[in-house]
Parts: sequence; structure tokens; C-alpha cells
Amino acid sequence: MKKFIFLLIIPLFAFTQSSEFRKIENKAFGLGEKLTFDVNYGFVTAGIATFSIPEIKTMAGRKVFRIKFEVNTVPTFDPFFKVRDRYETYLDVEGIFPWRFEQHIREGKYSRDFSAFFDQRRNVAKTSEGTYKIPPYVHDIVSAFFYVRTLDFSNFKKGDKIKLQNFYKDKTYDLEVLYHGKEVVTVKAGKFRCIVVEPLVQEGGLFKSEGSILIWLTDDDVKMPVKVKTKVVIGAIDSELTAYEGLKSPLKAKL
Repeated sequence: MKKFIFLLIIPLFAFTQSSEFRKIENKAFGLGEKLTFDVNYGFVTAGIATFSIPEIKTMAGRKVFRIKFEVNTVPTFDPFFKVRDRYETYLDVEGIFPWRFEQHIREGKYSRDFSAFFDQRRNVAKTSEGTYKIPPYVHDIVSAFFYVRTLDFSNFKKGDKIKLQNFYKDKTYDLEVLYHGKEVVTVKAGKFRCIVVEPLVQEGGLFKSEGSILIWLTDDDVKMPVKVKTKVVIGAIDSELTAYEGLKSPLKAKL
């Protein structure tokens, strides 16, 4: 099953090897947030996905959000293709960059376990498969998504692109995000004014070159994901928000 988180990071300033880290204003998310989605294949609800921030911990002397992303097929779909995927990132509360990432994939007969510690002071990623150089404030596939939610799209015009980077497995990949404009979307969780973005993935990460991905985010400070549409060779997968709780800011985009 195609996961629907998209891989995003914007490198900002040159990183020094001191204890001084950037500070990012974050009105988008905080402790206690939980977002739940139906993952639909055609007219069938094939799975349930959740983003959650269950706790704040200390890592590398810094306060970090523990963020979880989970995708599980529903029991009726398990006989066709069983999925039990879990991702975790430990995101710096002030700087919105990761210190640790875990990936646990169970899809049919395929399984993969991967972890990485991002030494943001020395620009090195220490993974379960090796040690690699990384750019300043490099992101993993989950932390990057949450970082993008803190960005201000108010001055974007249709067709504008953002140049991004993301570390996956053993490399840092370039990525662009294309801004498509604004739309009103209705899902089970309600009706929302949204901005629409499309990650243009070259290679690496969760989404490769098999198809396109469109993501609808609420057009307010929260930038809550409402819908994701993924076109693949065998059809399309739609993920739609069904429930949300613990939002940090008022949801002004809900109609």
C-alpha cells in the first residue's frame, strides 16, 4: 500500500557546530495532536492511518516531540494485502528538525526495520546501516512533513515551487514541492478551505516515480492534512481525514 506522507524539508541557513540552533515559529501542531484518516482504494476502505504526538521527551539535551505515523489495513483487506507500518520521529521542539527516526514496515511478505540518529551538531546521520554526511538541519520523511506545516504559503502563486531536501536510507535527495493553489474540500471530518501542494519526487523516500501525489492542507495556521490523492500504476489511493483532536491553533479554515 502506498503511504501518503510526503517527503519535505527546506534548508535555511548555514549550520554551525555550536550549541546554537535555529528557532522556528510553530503555530501548526503540538503535544496531544491526533489525526485519523481512511485510506481508500477505489470504493473500498483498505486501511486506517494516524498521525499522533503522544509525548515530549529529552534527546541530545533538547526537548523533542515524539511523533508517530501508523498505517494498518482493516481486517477485511488483510487477506488481500496486509499492512502494519509504523514510523516515528523525534522532532526538536524549538528548531523543528529531527534527532532520531525509526521505520518499521510490514507489507505482505515484505518487512524492513530502519533507524537513524541525526547528529545535528556534527552533520552526520548514524543509521542501522552505516554513517553518512548530512546537510544542515536535514529531515526524515516524517519530520519534514511537520516542518512544512509551519511554513507560510500566503504569498505563493500557482506554479511556484519550493526546493527541498530529505535524507532516506543512505542519501540526501533533492525534492521540489509544486503549489497548485486553493480549493474547498469536503471529507468525513468536515468541509475545509485548503491549499494544494504536490511533491515532485525524483527518487528515494516513500514516493518514487510510479505516480503523482496531491496533498490538501487547511488554509490556516494549522496546515492540517485533509486529503491525499496518490495516482499509481494500478489505480489511485485516496486518504481522507475522518477525525482530529488536540489541535494547537484555531481551525479557521473549517467551513
